[in-house]
Amino acid sequence: MTDSFASRFAAIRAAHGPLVFGLDPSADLLEAWGLGDSADGLDRFADVVLAAAGGTVGLVKPQSAFYERHGWRGIRTLQRLVASAREAGLLVILDVKRGDVGSTNDAYAEAYLGKGAPLAADAITVHPYLGVGAMGSFVSRADEAGSCLLIVTRSSNPEGREVQAATAPGAAHMSVEQQLLQDIRALNDRLAPGRLGPVGAVVGPTHMHPELDLAAANCLFLAPGVGAQGATPAAVAAVFASCPDRVMPSASRSLLRAGPDVARLRAAVAGLATDFRSRLVS
Repeated sequence: MTDSFASRFAAIRAAHGPLVFGLDPSADLLEAWGLGDSADGLDRFADVVLAAAGGTVGLVKPQSAFYERHGWRGIRTLQRLVASAREAGLLVILDVKRGDVGSTNDAYAEAYLGKGAPLAADAITVHPYLGVGAMGSFVSRADEAGSCLLIVTRSSNPEGREVQAATAPGAAHMSVEQQLLQDIRALNDRLAPGRLGPVGAVVGPTHMHPELDLAAANCLFLAPGVGAQGATPAAVAAVFASCPDRVMPSASRSLLRAGPDVARLRAAVAGLATDFRSRLVS
């Protein structure tokens, strides 16, 4: 049986800490690095971040959009990056934020999860707006593949509050985001009773109120927004104080500013990884 994502993360966390290194090659970054905003520059970016991540951090998170904008060559680079990172022992969270219904979700799941997937990742992000029940293909394929499905629950951008904090229909005084956590708990209880299941949540630590009952969700959390979006290691530790062993804090821009020199980039990643280890790993 394939090891679960949760068990692989536990091993990575013990060895390197929980930090997720975000690999987001924006046009501004590629130019700032002197690589040029082109498919060739993107290829060179991939080489640099792979060299910096290996042995320094245990998880990486490429944002698919920054690769897709370069067309088929960008997708080819993303495919190489994902495969090379996994071969190097890194866990890859592919930030694609997909989500639809029926056969479309079937196709997305085939693209990103499990054996034979051309962009096979250890975890992917998805949007729940079309309903958690519509994610059946994602959930079942993640479960079978030992992967993780990370449902956007409380995002790190302020515009999301109007929808995410709204009261869910049929749930007395329960917000949409708290209802999502309850739904995630139900899925994991069914698929993996007594242990962490294949469904997790994206919860940004930049909006701390109202508080969410995170521990009760019994899932892993991706915590974006560290660094450039204002979240600090101290804030992450405070938000996830009830379940510090289940959070995967992610930083991208604040780390990538140290590049393109591999040694400087590695040092920046290692420094933040050490900070998170001291706060979140006992």
